Amino acid sequence: MLIVLFVFLALSALAALVFKFVKADGDFTLLSKGPAKRQAVEGKVVWITGASRGIGEILAKQFAALGAKLILSARNKEELERVKNEIKSKYPAAGVEVLPLDLASGEEALNKGVQEAESLFSDAGVDFMIHNAAFERPKKLALEETEDGTEAMFRVNVLGTIALTRLLAPYMLDRGKGHFVVMSSAAGKTPAPGQAIYSATKYALNGYFHTLRSELCQKGIGVTVICPGPIQTENSAGGSEKRVPSERCAELTIIAATHGVKEAWISYQPVLLVMYLVQYMPTVGFWLMDKVGANRINAAAKKGNTYSFSLLFGNKKSA
Repeated sequence: MLIVLFVFLALSALAALVFKFVKADGDFTLLSKGPAKRQAVEGKVVWITGASRGIGEILAKQFAALGAKLILSARNKEELERVKNEIKSKYPAAGVEVLPLDLASGEEALNKGVQEAESLFSDAGVDFMIHNAAFERPKKLALEETEDGTEAMFRVNVLGTIALTRLLAPYMLDRGKGHFVVMSSAAGKTPAPGQAIYSATKYALNGYFHTLRSELCQKGIGVTVICPGPIQTENSAGGSEKRVPSERCAELTIIAATHGVKEAWISYQPVLLVMYLVQYMPTVGFWLMDKVGANRINAAAKKGNTYSFSLLFGNKKSA
């Protein structure tokens, strides 16, 4: 009787775990952390790139709600001013500064940006650097990518981001504290058919920032790498894919950052499952993506669902 009861309880626990995983919008470690720690960011200076729209804009508004001081960067100054005004109208006491910045502008311009960012708030330098800006192109085959397109994407997604980090980190080291939050991608954890160069830039970011953390963590520098799957933004509106709302992505990002999570995955199924398989059962995960590859390209060309289990079964079901 005890054995039967034990088996029943074990199966019940397994069923509950499977149900939780099916409904999850993030990895289990991330979802176990609870709400964001306000005390970790209140009064701290948070610098966000790509802050003029999308997830960057939402991150800015959520950080403001937690009492952070903000530096908003992107290329479009007018849009940055709009975001600032919206934040100030809701949180009049919020400290918000606009710092136009182009990650592809070269090291000299980026160094001037870092110096200005460090001086915008007289009582504090940058505590959190949110690397959110990124460049993405429409899906295409890996062999169709051009040299110019490849260089343009690496210039923003990798070289500019690394240069900004290298220039800012010494200020953090002098203070003995600082935290880099990197908006990477599920495409930096698994194959991403149709996004070979974008995927390559995200793999590069993951490698650089995980190594940076291992070198600097004992000197007070933290690094959190965020790997979102498909996220609902204004650019993805109207698609058939099930995407995590951008507000929820921003919320989970701040939870990960304030709890010091080293890497966080944000996605619905099936992308979350693929990430777990590639991480823990790579032979199975890569086999699965090999089955999906060509079908995903075809689905993208037809503006169909490129994140569906149906891609396993051929072109007829992928559109």
